[in-house]
Amino acid sequence: MESDVPSFPPGFVFGAATSAYQIEGGAAADGRGESIWDRFSHTPGRVHGGDTGDVAADHYHRYAEDIALMREIGLTAYRFSIAWPRIVPDGRGRVNAAGLDFYDRLVDGLLAAGITPFATLYHWDLPQPLQDAGGWADRRVVDAFTDYADVVSRRLGDRVDRWITVNEPWCISFLGHLTGEQAPGVRDLGTALRVAHHVLLAHGAAVPVLRANAGPTSQVGIVCNMTPGAAASDTEADRRAAERWDGFFNRWFVDPLAGRGYPSDMVALYGPLAPAVEPGDLERIATPVDFFGLNYYFRAVVSDDPDAPPLGLRSHEVPGATSTAMGWEVYPDGLRELLVRLHRDYGFAALYVTESGAAFEDRVDPDGIVRDPERLAYLRDHLAAARRAIDEGVPLGGFFVWSLLDNFEWAHGYAKRFGLIHVDYATQERRIKESGRWYAEIIHANSR
Repeated sequence: MESDVPSFPPGFVFGAATSAYQIEGGAAADGRGESIWDRFSHTPGRVHGGDTGDVAADHYHRYAEDIALMREIGLTAYRFSIAWPRIVPDGRGRVNAAGLDFYDRLVDGLLAAGITPFATLYHWDLPQPLQDAGGWADRRVVDAFTDYADVVSRRLGDRVDRWITVNEPWCISFLGHLTGEQAPGVRDLGTALRVAHHVLLAHGAAVPVLRANAGPTSQVGIVCNMTPGAAASDTEADRRAAERWDGFFNRWFVDPLAGRGYPSDMVALYGPLAPAVEPGDLERIATPVDFFGLNYYFRAVVSDDPDAPPLGLRSHEVPGATSTAMGWEVYPDGLRELLVRLHRDYGFAALYVTESGAAFEDRVDPDGIVRDPERLAYLRDHLAAARRAIDEGVPLGGFFVWSLLDNFEWAHGYAKRFGLIHVDYATQERRIKESGRWYAEIIHANSR
């Protein structure tokens, strides 16, 4: 084991994360309905190579094998998402019993293996009938999500006591409704801001439902991806650009969750496009959570560019920086910076790193081993950054690697591999990569 990776406090959670559409497959199995990602991935030109999540890593049929691999690595927790269209195929109304049965089996298998389930209710797979009725841009979706949360937590709440309402509101809002590079592929700033508001409202509405159904020991949180913005130069214009980036990417979501409302500088910037806030909305969004989950991958280096709508920002590559196969700069200290900031400025009771990981060009060597030293180094350095945050007083409860398995990587299809476990998509054969073996050693060393 690498000696320069520090130990962690007793009880620290070592996990891995996935999402339903990216790994489950079984797209039409046992009554599952269509999601926006089914529709999006089957639309020509939307996804690299025309790939879809129809089969993905076939986790729906191979979950027992995957739990055995989690146990082999030694994971103490597994963060997965529940497919809304598998539970409520039309988004509201009729409940699909077979879908709930699948998650029953998954949760029971995890608990039998000594692995704590962290269940995410929404990881981007909105039922298509809800999208047809307006999707996240229509305020009625808040009630539909709350009903869905009630159905799932009534069924699983006796065994699952770690709940996440929503994964990455920024991506749902802006990648799905501003840039259009993710489902449902809308390109409109006003719509994106309205979506952001409704996603946060849905989160706030679901928190008390989850608490009521999961019992007094349950903990409920939300997961946000955050990307620190650094100015490309010391000019005043670039410093202001970095502040706009922070407002766009980070503060627009974390501020209202922490009870501060939407940041005034961004409300002024968005002007009439800013979402309509009804009485009680901000109080609902700020419903206290038991933990805040941080997804961190990279930082942004930005400059002012008035010709780059809608925010006048331009991103820059860092000369000489190490990058992943996604083109993202490897910048471990950004994780520490964000964790310290969340604790210092927002005061969340507990924090988790709910995703951090890297895509590289993995291959299976002739001896059957997947050697991925770049990913191993990435994880080593980011775990070390997490430990430094703990040393600075951050109440960090755990670290979840993205991802457990190679998977359908959204608009990149199967071209990018993030997994601790290699998946041969033709045969569905799994192999734990060297980074996964290393992670197992870290977990074992911290269990003594």
